Amino acid sequence: MSPRHSFFNRCLMAIPLLLLLPLLTFWLMHLMPGNYFDQLRLNPQISRATVEQYEKLYHLNEPVLIQYVYWLKQLARLDFGYSFAYKQPVLDILVSRLGNTVLLTGFSFAWAWILAVFLGLLAARYPRSIFNRLLDGIAYAALSMPNFFLCLILLHLAAAWGGLPLGGMRSVDYEALSASGKVLDILSHLAIPSFVLGIGIFSFLFRLMRAQAQEVYERDFVLYLRAWRIPGYKILFKHVARNAINPLITLLGMQLPALVSGAALVEIFTGWPGLGQVMLQAVRAQDLFLVMGNMVMVSALLVLGNFLSDILLVIVDPRIRSGKGGAS
Repeated sequence: MSPRHSFFNRCLMAIPLLLLLPLLTFWLMHLMPGNYFDQLRLNPQISRATVEQYEKLYHLNEPVLIQYVYWLKQLARLDFGYSFAYKQPVLDILVSRLGNTVLLTGFSFAWAWILAVFLGLLAARYPRSIFNRLLDGIAYAALSMPNFFLCLILLHLAAAWGGLPLGGMRSVDYEALSASGKVLDILSHLAIPSFVLGIGIFSFLFRLMRAQAQEVYERDFVLYLRAWRIPGYKILFKHVARNAINPLITLLGMQLPALVSGAALVEIFTGWPGLGQVMLQAVRAQDLFLVMGNMVMVSALLVLGNFLSDILLVIVDPRIRSGKGGAS
């Protein structure tokens, strides 16, 4: 199948995904006992007529499917609704926190992906070395340990050491720092949450990259390149890497939304001002439209991740560009 047809199929598949995931969230939110307006009814300063007026204004007195249709009409106009808990439009809240979450997840994904590819290739080149066994032990330990437990351990060690901040995104004197000082300050705050978020991804991708590279090393073309005295580093980082990296790129579409959802717990533990804290407060307050806005973002990231992985596969694999192989 040609890349053009594959891209068209992805677009068709994205439409039901973008509709069904928010619908499922909408339904689950209505299955929860009570809603945000039940809390308002307990407030003696707010009359019953006022609560009913709000419910009518946002169509929350209608059946679930009717409410969902009204919400979709608003979404088509890029109106994500109104947050009852924060008393402001949902889009304003998401935009104010989105950059912080993108910084954390993007930084974590970048170092984990780059190190996994580089070290996976080296481990495949020297499979019986102490270096390979050490990385294998680190990967097993990281995959076996829950993120929240690792986060608590690192926070305890950082508190005992005193060399890293324990929470937040910036120091109190951030505005007084120089440009380079501000960068270093944010990087120091990123250290713990980024490590906790990225170590699991690194461990999984490292083991996958090592296994793929070892399989590629057994192919005939590698023996042919060695016979022509091609330098070992060029065989490793050019020919073996390009043939082994495809599964990692394919997984990119699933890792992006999983990374964002996994970042929520890390943000809560480390006080990182991202979407995780907002999502937790929205669910606890039953803030319907804010929860829906977060779900739309996760759905969009899932679709975007799949598109990005398709584009990268076309770039690195000539067979897909010619329509002779690769992902459908």
